[in-house]
Amino acid sequence: MKSPFFSLFLCLIALNSFAQKVNYNATSIADSLKQNANAVVRLDQMDINIASQRSMTTKIQRVVTVLNEKGLGHIDAYQHYDKTTSITSIEAVIYDGAGNEIKKIKRKDFSDQSAVSGSTLFSDSRVVYLNYTPIAYPFTVAYTCETETSNTAFIPRWYFLGGYNTSVEKCALNVSFPSDLGFKKKEFQFAGFNIKKAEESATKLSYTAENILVQKSEDLSPSSDDLFPRVMMGLEKFHLEGVDGTATTWEAFGKWYGEKILTGTTTLPEETVSKMKALVGDEKDPIKKAKIIYDYVQKKSRYVNIAIGIGGWKPMLASDVDRLGYGDCKALSNYTKALLQAVDVPSYNTILYGDPDKANIQSDFVSMQGNHMILAIPNGGNYTFLECTSQDNPFGYQGTFTDDRDVLIIKPDGGEIVRTKIYDDKGNIQKDKGTYTIDENGHFSGSISITSEGSQYSLKYRIENYQPTEKEAHYKEYWDNINNLKLGKITFSNDKENVRFTEDVQLSAINYASISANKMIFAIDAFNQNTGSVKRIRNRKNPFQIQRGYLDSDEIEVNLPAGFAIEFLPQNYELKGKFGEYKTEIIKKDNNKLIYKRSMFLNKGKYSNKEYDEYRLFMEQISKNDNAKIILTKN
Repeated sequence: MKSPFFSLFLCLIALNSFAQKVNYNATSIADSLKQNANAVVRLDQMDINIASQRSMTTKIQRVVTVLNEKGLGHIDAYQHYDKTTSITSIEAVIYDGAGNEIKKIKRKDFSDQSAVSGSTLFSDSRVVYLNYTPIAYPFTVAYTCETETSNTAFIPRWYFLGGYNTSVEKCALNVSFPSDLGFKKKEFQFAGFNIKKAEESATKLSYTAENILVQKSEDLSPSSDDLFPRVMMGLEKFHLEGVDGTATTWEAFGKWYGEKILTGTTTLPEETVSKMKALVGDEKDPIKKAKIIYDYVQKKSRYVNIAIGIGGWKPMLASDVDRLGYGDCKALSNYTKALLQAVDVPSYNTILYGDPDKANIQSDFVSMQGNHMILAIPNGGNYTFLECTSQDNPFGYQGTFTDDRDVLIIKPDGGEIVRTKIYDDKGNIQKDKGTYTIDENGHFSGSISITSEGSQYSLKYRIENYQPTEKEAHYKEYWDNINNLKLGKITFSNDKENVRFTEDVQLSAINYASISANKMIFAIDAFNQNTGSVKRIRNRKNPFQIQRGYLDSDEIEVNLPAGFAIEFLPQNYELKGKFGEYKTEIIKKDNNKLIYKRSMFLNKGKYSNKEYDEYRLFMEQISKNDNAKIILTKN
């Protein structure tokens, strides 16, 4: 019989042998993984153990070799915690390019700060993160972190690839769970990636993937969520904010969320209730009353940025928002709901993914989803949606952060998936009406009125709050086709009732036209040239997406210098295709006056990678025609 000391000796040898096998030398990385990479993920492993409806532990092991400064963002060594989630251990070890350990970072050496600045109500919402400045590249970070939480409503999503210009040597996901909690999962974009399902049973799920090559960012690509492989997970029986819950149908989930999480959060002081009733006066129309309340909220409150899931899913009390004048998206939406209740206007908390890249609540996967909350007011057979975090949005305007996507409305009788407002391509309009004059020296002076509506409104209306230097920078970038630009008087009109923003700008520029001998040459389209070229991408892999279509309509009066005759005038031009329509027309009024008309309509849509070159050529033709020159000859 072997002695226990001999067995211990063999174990120590085995452990030492295993430790020696871990090779973090950057030269050991395959060349195929380093090609176009800023960082290489040597290992990314997540082990999730759901012990019960009220207990989940998560262990993360992440080893990243950073090849250059651009790769620092791929380390991802951070962890949020709050009253329901605790960090039981966290550590990082730094290795040099040869794989030699150079620093060990314990919990006390991590930076630890509030996840929310300027708010005492969320002082327990904090983030721990690695704050390391490298002395040389490449270097490797081996990061481990373990957390415990009673919230099982959110099971972390698993991404096999974390972003562009990073590759993966190995990644793994291991999940264990009781068989009676209704564990479920949904896989996305697995095709084309070497992902293996190592185990799937009534209590376990495991995936592994190896040697995932760099994905290069390509212009106009859809969101990475639509391109990279990932797994969503959830439980039908879960725990959230101290309450057990169920998610078998959206109706049942919404009813539970409304009754167990939102109940009791909308009570207001009697003084505030009376104030709201006095504010709306004798108004009977619910939407008109809502406009009055929304205006009050915008003037009274400010937004504190707290992502949903940080700081909890239960909104802070409406009475606290009323007293303090600030809150996150949940708090401000709930506060607005409380004020509307005071004047008998029904409204519903609405959960969604807020992002300029449209993202839907997955309607076929009942679970806790979303990162943002807005408010829905029933309006006939539809809803009017309010972005309660904004102090300047027009009433009911969604812009590009919450438009055209599936959202979850929490109604008294349960949850309902609906689509938010879709802005029609031809309603996303910019109308330009202007005039400019070229003098005998080629100098330019003019004025223009630019009116923007639909989603184009959201791109413009904040300009009126810019500082003078910011305004100047904005217009010099906008009119980058005009050298020596000098801005004159600028005025704005923000018609929130009709969601219409108008810019009236006076401008001038010396030497806009080129003069050579007795000829003068200049681009007739001065105000709305499409100067940005679409990047040529050989062997494009990704599909491409035009998120929002638009219509630009221009009518410009052009005054030519006295003593010059037109030698060459660009021809009228028309272009039609699957991506849109473009048309220009030049009308000669007399010897010294032209009317230049231009319209450009672009269709939103998703297109295959094979159609990209066709789109690039379509835009190139527009850009070329926008730069068409007129030639004048001196008499």
